[in-house]
Amino acid sequence: MTPFRRKAISLAGTLQRFVSAILLWSVMTAAASAHASLNTTEPRDGSVVSTAPRVIALTFSEPVSPTSLKLTRPDRSSVTLKSFVLKDRTVEITPPDDLSDGSYLLSWRVVSEDGHPIGGSVVFSIGQPNASARGAAADVDWPVRAGLWIGKVALYVGLFLGVGGVFAIHWFADGSGKALRPVLAALGAGFAGALLSAGFQGLDTVGEPVSRLFVPTVWKAGMVTSFGPTVIFAITALALAGLALASGRGRDGRWISISALITAAFALCLSGHASAADPQWLMRPAVFLHVAAIAVWAGALLPILAEFRKGGEAAGSALHRFSRFIPWAVLVLAVAGCVLAVVQVRTPAGLVTTAYGIVFLVKLGLLVLLFVLAAVNRWKLTSGSRKGEPAAIRQLVRSIAAETVILLLVFAVAATWRFTPPPRTLIADVQRTAVVRLQTSKAVADVKITPDRVGEVAISAVIAKSDRSPLDPQEVTVVLSNPGAEIEPIRRKAERDKDGWTVPDIVLPIPGRWRLRLDVIISDFEITRMEGEIEVAP
Repeated sequence: MTPFRRKAISLAGTLQRFVSAILLWSVMTAAASAHASLNTTEPRDGSVVSTAPRVIALTFSEPVSPTSLKLTRPDRSSVTLKSFVLKDRTVEITPPDDLSDGSYLLSWRVVSEDGHPIGGSVVFSIGQPNASARGAAADVDWPVRAGLWIGKVALYVGLFLGVGGVFAIHWFADGSGKALRPVLAALGAGFAGALLSAGFQGLDTVGEPVSRLFVPTVWKAGMVTSFGPTVIFAITALALAGLALASGRGRDGRWISISALITAAFALCLSGHASAADPQWLMRPAVFLHVAAIAVWAGALLPILAEFRKGGEAAGSALHRFSRFIPWAVLVLAVAGCVLAVVQVRTPAGLVTTAYGIVFLVKLGLLVLLFVLAAVNRWKLTSGSRKGEPAAIRQLVRSIAAETVILLLVFAVAATWRFTPPPRTLIADVQRTAVVRLQTSKAVADVKITPDRVGEVAISAVIAKSDRSPLDPQEVTVVLSNPGAEIEPIRRKAERDKDGWTVPDIVLPIPGRWRLRLDVIISDFEITRMEGEIEVAP
């Protein structure tokens, strides 16, 4: 036994214990998250206020962390805003003290807990708006997107063909080194992809161009998102796979290869749309099993291909082991994939009306083709190839090569999901909630209107005394009117529930600014009226 081999084996136990501890810690501390969207702003987007706001508030559907806040003044000069406070889902920003009359554009960029940055802008005016004031959508930086996509594809190659290939070498090919070169190349691509993804994740997080790729703060920004742990565990998985190759044949190499496979699957369930979806107890294990099954299937292709191309009796044995194991992997892959699809897409219409759904259909078509080739291999070519029939072996080699190409296409298609929010988040965005606070000297009410759009809405209110101590009113009436559209007051008595007071089915027929009033009967001899405004979208 060589000194290098002895060192590799001695490290194996320590590394396995270390990886197990890290995995356990991460499972216990992984936070549930979702794809964030902006719900409300104060001042409202497009509004005109009489005086400069003391605080600019952005309320999101989920907790976020700001990475860039920039205010453009009426004279087109801009200032970076660095003073802000996070309060649950709301970012409260302190603007400069010297805001004069005119229109202002707040350009914001935040990162949600699923690791995906989002951005946009809010326009408000003080006194008199500028004639040219308008909102601006966040620009798409195509070089950064290309870098993210390339990094993601390379990372998939490393985790599925590289780490999965090492697993197949030890468990299907009996430690054979015939596929060593292509598997090492896949591991190398994975290392490059992990590093590239971290850098471009940082660029996307802070909204910087490619020219800033090597700035340390950019990499730090990328690593502090939820994608950072994915990079760390992916690199760990790739390193463990390399150690398994160095350990050679035997029990140690096999168990290290299993550790690498588990770590790779765990890496990809730490971030991304699917991992961030609810219910977390179902989605993260589904992602883990989905990734592990793909790695087992995809990883076996290069070693088996190499065995048959170079000939020998070991090729038939490797194919036999793989063919016995793969039906179970495909079953797990299909079940986990169905769970992910149902939660992410939600409705059949989402398959054809959203970019995410279209990507899913393309991926599904490629997978169906892959399943067909796998079935042909399993039921038609395996028997003849194991017997050494030249024609069957040639057809099997071509079929496995075709499977490998299709898998690369699957990786390329799946990587575009990084830029396509799933239908479940689009549905959540449509069901946005407007929040307004009403206050008098006697009481304060936090009122929610869901959705904040034309049509049937639900209104809920939590009412307390002005000092925030509990208040138990006898009766609450919600009054809505739109004087500008000549709509007289609409009155609805609210119903008491465990969370406050609700009006479940009130119809707002037109968009625009509506007056909202709560008539709160505190006692037989005391009533307070709280008034404010809400903005109803088309």
